[in-house]
Amino acid sequence: MPEPVSDNDGYEVFAEKKEECGLFAIFGDPEAVQKTYFGLHALQHRGQESAGIASSNGESVHCYKSMGTVMRVFRSGSDTLERLRNPIAIGHVRYSTSGSSCADNSQPLLAEYSRGQVAVAHNGNLINAGLLRDEYEAYGSIFKSTSDTEIIVHLLAKPTHQSKPDPLGHVLNHLQGSYSLIFLFSDHIEAARDPFGIRPLCIGRTDKGCYVVASESCAIDAIGAQFVREVEPGEIVRLDKNGLHSRFFVKRGDITPAHCIFEHVYFSKQNSHIFGENVHELRKKLGRQLAREHPVEADVVIPIPDSGTSAAIGYAAESGIPFDMGMVRSHYIGRTFISPNQKLRELEVRLKLAIIPDVVRGKRVVVVDDSIVRGTTTHGKILALREAGAKEIHMRASCPPIRFPCYYGVDFPTKEELLANGRTLDDIRVFLEVDTVGYLSLEGMLSCATLPADHYCTACWSGKYPIPVNIAMNKFAMERYQLYMFEGSPSANE
Repeated sequence: MPEPVSDNDGYEVFAEKKEECGLFAIFGDPEAVQKTYFGLHALQHRGQESAGIASSNGESVHCYKSMGTVMRVFRSGSDTLERLRNPIAIGHVRYSTSGSSCADNSQPLLAEYSRGQVAVAHNGNLINAGLLRDEYEAYGSIFKSTSDTEIIVHLLAKPTHQSKPDPLGHVLNHLQGSYSLIFLFSDHIEAARDPFGIRPLCIGRTDKGCYVVASESCAIDAIGAQFVREVEPGEIVRLDKNGLHSRFFVKRGDITPAHCIFEHVYFSKQNSHIFGENVHELRKKLGRQLAREHPVEADVVIPIPDSGTSAAIGYAAESGIPFDMGMVRSHYIGRTFISPNQKLRELEVRLKLAIIPDVVRGKRVVVVDDSIVRGTTTHGKILALREAGAKEIHMRASCPPIRFPCYYGVDFPTKEELLANGRTLDDIRVFLEVDTVGYLSLEGMLSCATLPADHYCTACWSGKYPIPVNIAMNKFAMERYQLYMFEGSPSANE
């Protein structure tokens, strides 16, 4: 059985998979800060560890950030948002994938260098950050945080980089890994996406003509703006008083995209439009394909809410088995369980996901989830269904078995902790204590997506990494001062 991991308080937690980070920016709106607050609320599913907003009046940048959710950081009744009120703003919600969860690593990261102030918000993971940090520290640079994002500021401040025709584009060419980035300068915003387009980033526009940039279109919808398009891989967009401007820091067409399809499977919100299609509709297609690949005689299809719901609707529609909600999720219980003993943790599991006995008692139940990572929380849910009287339980996952860690911004466990690593399908069935188990095939999953199969990153299932990684990474690497070498990483002095 996979071992529990430990959280920052020393308590055990059972986290299957962790969210990433969410970005939001708006230029030229008198209510920019308030709209950033609402935009971050819409992106809260992407990170709950810390939240922050930086704003500018066109001359100076101010920032407020703290640990906790958006609502907790910007408490109702406080004057924090009012004190930040400016027409230019960016925001960030964080789940740590590089560096620990602490105040110093919260974002936006605000710094001052020879060209003025800059605030940076980042979603993704830089696999060459450790190498670049070691190089800069050797020349005397001092780092305040242990996240990979801070190295970008040091690169930007380097005099030889500032002298380039496009300093930001030059800096971005030093980065290896996944990144969607938003920079707030005193009088403009710049947003960029890595050449592979691994993480989503999109553009919107308000009815008053103000441009918005966000990780997902659901945040654009939340403030009443209209979705315009996605930021293209390798593109930098600039928002200033003259509107929106675009340029590329890599030659277009030189790199085949590697969009993270796990964004569609799990991370992104159902009403978001990413990688060219709606998340909910694609998840339904995954469920339909799953039913074709793993049919079973059953009485009811139930999802593990919320991310499994769309796929379960598709599975039920394709199989003809009735769909129902057999579990009710509480949105008032945290994602991880930090109680000091096992009995209290089990109670928290029940509070977070309660079974509806009348739906499952005496029935053959198909349980659809988006994925199975460690399997510990899934196993707990299966036991709860047994206790509620389910006659048979058939587990179905709307993606392939996860066998490899992600180095591009998803905090999956190590390879050794992954349930599917080194286990057969029957081993997994026995561990979960289900009657049958079925995963969607890699080919079946990719066939449901609109873009060509080679336009998606499938590393966590296939082990084929679009950006080569020479050594297993650790999210706390820069806290241990270890040097990691990666193929194709340019020197920081070039």
